[in-house]
Amino acid sequence: MHFTLTDLAADITQNSAESGARQLVLEIRETAAAGSPEEPAKNEFRFIIGDNGKGMNTAELERAVDPFVTDGVKHPGRKVGLGIPFLVQTALQSGGGWNITSAKAEGHVTIPELADGKTGSKQGTTVEAWFDLSNVDTPPVGDIPGLFRTALLFAGLEEVILKRSRKNSALGNLDYEVRKTELIEALGDLEDAASLVLLGKYLRSLEGNDE
Repeated sequence: MHFTLTDLAADITQNSAESGARQLVLEIRETAAAGSPEEPAKNEFRFIIGDNGKGMNTAELERAVDPFVTDGVKHPGRKVGLGIPFLVQTALQSGGGWNITSAKAEGHVTIPELADGKTGSKQGTTVEAWFDLSNVDTPPVGDIPGLFRTALLFAGLEEVILKRSRKNSALGNLDYEVRKTELIEALGDLEDAASLVLLGKYLRSLEGNDE
C-alpha cells in the first residue's frame, strides 16, 4: 500500500499516463503559516495533477471514487480499485480534502495550458488533494525529487510540467517550474544512465539537497 504522500501522487500520475494523456501538470504546494487571532495556523501539503487524457463523464467520476469498482485493465485480477478511493480516504482522515474534475463532465478545460492545438485534446482530468501536516494521521511527505523523476519517466507523456512551491519560514521558501521537453533538450534521452544521474542531482538541487 502507500506509505507517503508522494506515493499517492505517483499513483495518480501513473493513472494519467495510462489514460492516454500526452501532457500532464503536477504541482506540489507546501504551506506553513503561524496562526493569528483572525486566521488559524496552517501546515498543509497539497498536490494537483491535471492531464489532457480522455477525461471522465459524471458517471465515471462517481465510479472512480468507489473502492469496489475497477476496470480490470490496469491490474488484471484485482476486484477492488484502491487508487483514488484510498487517496480520498487518506485525505479525509488526515484533516484534508480532495476534488476531482473533468472537462468531459464539467464542460470546460480544467488545465488550460494542456489544451493545445498539437494534441487536439480539450478533455482531461484534474485531481487535487490536500493534507494537514500537523495531523497525527497524515503520512510522511516522502521523496519529492523522486516523485518528479518518476513522473518525467512515465511512457507516453510528451510533456510533463512540474510546479513546486513551499512557503515555510523554518525550512525556507521554494518556487520553481521544470518541463520535460526542456530537460530533454539539455540532457538528451532521460532514460540514458548518465542522464538519469544528472536528472536526479538536478531535481534534488532544486530542493536545496545536493547530496
